[in-house]
Amino acid sequence: MKAAISVLDFIWNSKKYPACNACVVFGDDSFFKSHAERILREQVLNGEDAEFSLRRFDGNDITFSDLIKEVSTRAMFGGDRRFVLLEEADSFVSRFRGELENYFVKPSDSAVLVLDLKTFPSNTNLYKKAIESGLVIEAKALTDKEASAWIVKWSKHCHRVTCDSAAADALLERVGSEAGLLDQELAKLALMIPSKDGTITVDLVEKATGSWRTQSTFDMIDMALAGRTAAAIKHLNSLLAAGENEIGILAQIAYSLRKFAAATRIILDAEKSGRPISVQTALDKVGIKRFFIEKSEKQMKMLGRNRGAKLIDWLLQTDINLKGGSRSIARLSLETLIIKIADPRLR
Repeated sequence: MKAAISVLDFIWNSKKYPACNACVVFGDDSFFKSHAERILREQVLNGEDAEFSLRRFDGNDITFSDLIKEVSTRAMFGGDRRFVLLEEADSFVSRFRGELENYFVKPSDSAVLVLDLKTFPSNTNLYKKAIESGLVIEAKALTDKEASAWIVKWSKHCHRVTCDSAAADALLERVGSEAGLLDQELAKLALMIPSKDGTITVDLVEKATGSWRTQSTFDMIDMALAGRTAAAIKHLNSLLAAGENEIGILAQIAYSLRKFAAATRIILDAEKSGRPISVQTALDKVGIKRFFIEKSEKQMKMLGRNRGAKLIDWLLQTDINLKGGSRSIARLSLETLIIKIADPRLR
């Protein structure tokens, strides 16, 4: 019997594993599962109309007959097949195991069905049939031994920067081996490198990662997005008084807000084309992970489309000010940015 594909093998070599009509992604790491599902979706759906052929369901809230209706409906946009993702599908598998065993023998050719599972025992008939006729991907959490090498490779693969092995070890020591958290830190560090050809070093990791200052910066952003201007400014002053670098603070702000800016642009473009999409769909398209979608959606709505459309210009102007002015001007520029983000009159 064939074995399940390692999620890292799938990510690094996804062209070797095209999406089948019936797929299973299972394991204990939600970050890797989400990334694998995104790759599968991109293999199936393409073009501006792709989101109209994407369907997501909670495995606790759907019946097998309803699922069959979805996978039997041919896509009208974005490709030949629809993409149907059944999230948290463990209870669904328990309720409809026999029906799924039959389905995996002869899946519909109108859609790619992906079951997102926490566990998928290899001694079950469903596992054996899924292995034989479909694509089964196992998303295990990184071990400490795997994590350092993964950081080096992931920084180049996903964030287009170099991370030396010593910096990877330092990052692992400060953040731990949870892939989602490591990815967030690498994205932030990539913004702080002076040039595209630069490298994430131990010194940069020690300055910007895993301290109370990092968490305080994200708290400050949350406060600003909630309209709590005074509290956000107070947090900023605490960070500056503790010696945090202004450019480092801006990098962390930019990391959070650039995706909101991109999601806003996607929403506005979709509305102009006469095919509006939801905030959740836009956030998913820009790479917001599933476990952050609900919080991010609330923040996007608080931010509003007017401010969301201006974020990139605000961030760029602040960056210019920080790199050309005095520390007093830098502080003022950061305070001005926070006020703009927090002011509901600009929504």
